[in-house]
Amino acid sequence: MTHSLSGRFRGPSLLAVVAALAAPAGAQEAGLGAYDLDLPVTLDPIIVQAASEELKQAPGVSTISEEDLEAYPPANDISEIIRRQPGVNLTGNTTTGQRGNNRQIDLRGMGPENTLILIDGRPALSRNSVRMGRSGERDTRGDSNWVPAELVERIEVLRGPAAARYGSGASGGVVNIITKRPAERFVTFSLHYERPEDSLEGGSRRANVLFGGPLSETLSYRAYLNRNETEGDDPALNADAVDEGETVYAGREGVNNTDGNIALDYRPNAMHTWGAELGLSRQSNAYAGDSLFRGVVDDVEDDAGEVIDLIGEETNRIDRRTLALSHDGLYGFGDSQSYLQWEHSENERLTEGFAGGGEGTINSTDTSTITLDTVTAKSEWNIVRAARTLTFGAEYRGEWMDDETVDNGLDLNTDVDGTATASEDRDPTTDAHSLGLYAEENWQLSDAWTLTSGLRADLHSEAGFTLSPSVNATWQMSSAFELKLGISRAFKAPNLFQLNPDYLYYTRGNGCPVNQSSSGGCYILGNADLDHETSWNSEIGLAYRGAGGVVAGVTYFHNDYDDKITAGLEPVGIYDTRDGRSSKVFRWQNVTEATIQGLEANLSVPLSETLTWSTNATVMDSENKVTGDPLSLVPDYTINSSLDWQATDAWTLNLYLTHYGETPAAQTSVTSGAEIEDTDPVDPYTLFGLTTTYQLTEAVALKGGIKNLFDERLLRSGEGANTYNEPGRSVFVGLSASF
Repeated sequence: MTHSLSGRFRGPSLLAVVAALAAPAGAQEAGLGAYDLDLPVTLDPIIVQAASEELKQAPGVSTISEEDLEAYPPANDISEIIRRQPGVNLTGNTTTGQRGNNRQIDLRGMGPENTLILIDGRPALSRNSVRMGRSGERDTRGDSNWVPAELVERIEVLRGPAAARYGSGASGGVVNIITKRPAERFVTFSLHYERPEDSLEGGSRRANVLFGGPLSETLSYRAYLNRNETEGDDPALNADAVDEGETVYAGREGVNNTDGNIALDYRPNAMHTWGAELGLSRQSNAYAGDSLFRGVVDDVEDDAGEVIDLIGEETNRIDRRTLALSHDGLYGFGDSQSYLQWEHSENERLTEGFAGGGEGTINSTDTSTITLDTVTAKSEWNIVRAARTLTFGAEYRGEWMDDETVDNGLDLNTDVDGTATASEDRDPTTDAHSLGLYAEENWQLSDAWTLTSGLRADLHSEAGFTLSPSVNATWQMSSAFELKLGISRAFKAPNLFQLNPDYLYYTRGNGCPVNQSSSGGCYILGNADLDHETSWNSEIGLAYRGAGGVVAGVTYFHNDYDDKITAGLEPVGIYDTRDGRSSKVFRWQNVTEATIQGLEANLSVPLSETLTWSTNATVMDSENKVTGDPLSLVPDYTINSSLDWQATDAWTLNLYLTHYGETPAAQTSVTSGAEIEDTDPVDPYTLFGLTTTYQLTEAVALKGGIKNLFDERLLRSGEGANTYNEPGRSVFVGLSASF
C-alpha cells in the first residue's frame, strides 16, 4: 500500500504502517534510513491492530459522526443525541427521582457515576466537585456539556467489557468526545435557535466560532469560542400534574455555557507530535425552583416567598479550567500516546440545608464554594510483533478538594472515629491518589480468530488495591457473520465526599432508616474505610454485514455489580445527647449487590442509493438484590429508528422516532428503606422528530426541524417514576458558514 504521513497522529490506527516499517533492512534497500518517513513508501499491507482499536470493534461500541450531529443537532447538551444510542439512557444515580430533570448519561443501567466522560481521551471530572446527598444524588448535569455540538468531530460510546481498560468510573462505559482539529486554514461560524410551542418551557440559543490551521510547516493551532443559553421552565409548568393545593414540582432549570479553548500542535517530524491545550469554561443555571425533598410551592398562584423570588436567577455555577500537554509518537517498533492534564473546578452556589427536610433546599443568599483540582497523567505504548500487538500503559489520578460546606452548622454530640465534634473544627480539605498499570495483548490466532487479553492493577490511597482482568475474542464465522465475546472486571473508587469523615448530614427523624428512628434524630457520616465498587461485565454479540450495505447485530450483556456504596441502614453507634435523647449514627457503606442484564440490537438497511433506514433497540433489566428495586429509573426497553434521505446533492431530510417502554418505579426508599406507597410507573410513550439541512452554497448551510412532532409531553408529579419532564413540541433553525 502507499501511505504518506501527514496531519495529527492519533496512534493505533497507524499500526499497519508501523508494522511494515519495523523491518529497517527493507527500508535501507529502498534507499531510505530506518526512520526517514517523509516520503511515500509502497509496502505490502500488514494488518495488526492495537488492543484499544480492536476493542472499539466490540459489540457494545458505537460512534456518533460529525454528520449525525449536523443532522440531529441538540438544543444544548450533546447527551440529547447520545441517549439515542443502544444501551444509553438519561437518568439520575438512584431511583429517588430527586433532581429528576438533571438527568445524566447512564450506560447499561450502571448509573451516571459509572459513566466516564472523556474529552479528546482525557477525563472530565468537574461534576465530582458537586456534593453528593445521602440518597446518592448530586445537583449536577454531568460533564457532557463542555463542548458544543458544532465543535465535535465524533463521539465514541464504549459500553461493557470494552470500557474496563479506562479504570475507575468506567464500569458502565465511556463516552469519548473528540473535538475538531482542522488540517487547513479554516473558520466556521454556527448559530442555533430553538423555541418551544409551550410558553412555559424554556427555549435555547447558541452561537460559536471555530478557527484554526497551520502557523508554519511544523506548528498548527485550533481555537473556538462558544455561548449557549437555555431558559428555565416556568414554575407553573407542572401544576396540571397534581391536584389543586398539592406540591408542584419544578421543571427543567436553565443552563448557560461560555466556553473558550485553544490548542497547539507542534510536529517537528513525522515521528513526533507535541500538543498543548488551554480551556476555560463557565456553566451556570437559571433556577427553576428545584430542591431535594419538596416542590417549588404548594400552590403556584400564591406568594411563594424567597423560592419564587429566585426563579430565573443564577443560584449555582461551575468554572472549569484545563491545561493539558500531550505527545504522540510513531516509531519503528510501534507507537505511543501520552498526556498530562490539570483540571480546576470551582463549584459556587447559594448555600443549602444539611438537616431534615431542609436538606438540598436553598436557605441563604450567601454562597459556598467547593474547589476541586484533578491531575491526570497517562502514557500508553503499543509494540508490534508479527501477528500480535503488546500494549503497556500507566495512569495516575490525583484529586484535591477544598469543601466549605463541611462547616454546615451541624454539631455532633460525641466523638466518632475522627469526625470533629464541632462544625467549625472540621477539615475542609481532603485528597485521594490512584496509580494504575495495565497490559494488553492482541493476538491474531488465525484468519478467523482474534483474542485480546488484558490485566489492569490499580492502587488507591484510600480504597486500596484492585485487579481488573479482561478477555475479548472475535470469531469471523464467514465473510458476513462475526461472533464477539467479552468479559472483564471493572471498578469505581469511592468519591471524596463518601471518604471524608468530616462530611455529614443530620435528620431529625423522618429521614432515619425504617425501624431506626431515635428521639435525637440520625447522623450520616463519611467513611474513610470504604472499598472499591466492582462489577463483572460480560457480553456476547453476533454481527452481520451483508450484500447491499445491510448491517445488523444483536448483543446480550450481563453485569454483576458488587459493593455499591450507599448510605448504611444499620447504625454504627448510638449516642445520648445532653438533654437525654439518643442519636443514631450511620455511615456510607459497601452494602449493595445488583444484577443488570439486557439485549442491544441494531439494523441499518439502504433502501435505495439515497434513502437509509436505521434502527436500534435496547431491552434492560436491573435489580438491587437488597431491595428488589431497579438501580435507576430507566425504561424496560427503548427503540430508536430513523429514515435518512439525501433528496438532492444539497438537500437532506431526516425523520426519526424514539419509543420508550414502561419505566418502573421503586417500591423501597433509598434513604430510609421504607416501603413507598405511590409506585406509579411512567407509561410507554413515543417521540417523533423531523430535521432538514440545505446546502445554500459550498460554504453556507441552513438547517431546521421540529422536535416532538406530535407534542407527547410528560409532566413531573413526583409520584413513583414521574420525576422528570419530557418537553413538548419545539421548532429549531440553524445556520453554519465555513471559510
